[in-house]
Amino acid sequence: MVREEAAKSTRTLQWKCVESRVDSKRLYYGRFILSPLMKGQADTIGIAMRRALLGEIEGTCITRAKSEKVPHEYSTIVGIEESVHEILLNLKEIVLRSNLYGIRDASICVRGPRYVTAQDIISPPSVKIVDTTQYIANLTEPIDLCIGLQIKRDRGSRMKPINNSQDGSYPIDAVFMPVRNANHSIHSYGNGNEKQEILFLEIWTNGSLTPKEALYEASRNLIDLFIPFLHAEEEDFEENKNKFTLPPFTFQDRLTNLKKNKKGIPLKYLFIDQLELPTRTYNCLKRSNIHTLSDLLSKSQEDLRKMEYFRIEDVKHILDTLQKHFVIDLPKKKF
Repeated sequence: MVREEAAKSTRTLQWKCVESRVDSKRLYYGRFILSPLMKGQADTIGIAMRRALLGEIEGTCITRAKSEKVPHEYSTIVGIEESVHEILLNLKEIVLRSNLYGIRDASICVRGPRYVTAQDIISPPSVKIVDTTQYIANLTEPIDLCIGLQIKRDRGSRMKPINNSQDGSYPIDAVFMPVRNANHSIHSYGNGNEKQEILFLEIWTNGSLTPKEALYEASRNLIDLFIPFLHAEEEDFEENKNKFTLPPFTFQDRLTNLKKNKKGIPLKYLFIDQLELPTRTYNCLKRSNIHTLSDLLSKSQEDLRKMEYFRIEDVKHILDTLQKHFVIDLPKKKF
């Protein structure tokens, strides 16, 4: 059946989710196909997507815990079944979903006897706990347990340093990767030069993202990595005086051509990473799904100030850049 669907079109790539299930709150599964592909293309895409899924997608974790009553990480507390080290390991397993950037504070403050679970974490509104039943500790006596937590969004993993105590504050090994595993396989059909391929992608996530969301994020990250090549400035490749040298085509030339174009068609092809903005301002725009100059010009100054993590300085950088290169201003308010 898959072969028949792929054979209907030899020009347009099509993707489809062929299986999706939720095994538990912390384990989602999805299986996707992409077809029809020419021989060799399925492996190229599959390898790149697997690496992007496992290494390029951001996640949110608890990265530090603090309690003033704890002398060291391997100590025990009367009235608590687990050691401090075991509690830290349990906190490491808490799965969070958030779009926050930077460090946010959370806390646990309960009184025993009782079981302490992820439901007892007091977190910012922007942070969602995927599985509130996740176990943390068992208080066997009527004692108070108060722990301060730090939450951070990042990618990859971070290992805590040795000799890590800082006044009762202990770092936690953080695994930010929301994708637990990703595999790809290839189905070939046809003969000779007409041989084509179907790519199968399998994705397992920890519940903070669905497999479909993970596929979208990985694809977007891959596209962002290749954008500089699509809009790269030509450089001199002179190896000796006898060889032809390409004339430089600078970013300023591209802006000049853009001003002369009355139709403004290039706006959607000029990406914000070409505007030479400060890194922080650039990241704020990307997080707000502003990727091109056309996206940016559709906003007002008031729109930018309302966006999360935008500062007045960031808006000023954007206005100065637009004025310098295009001699235009964003309206203060949307009409």
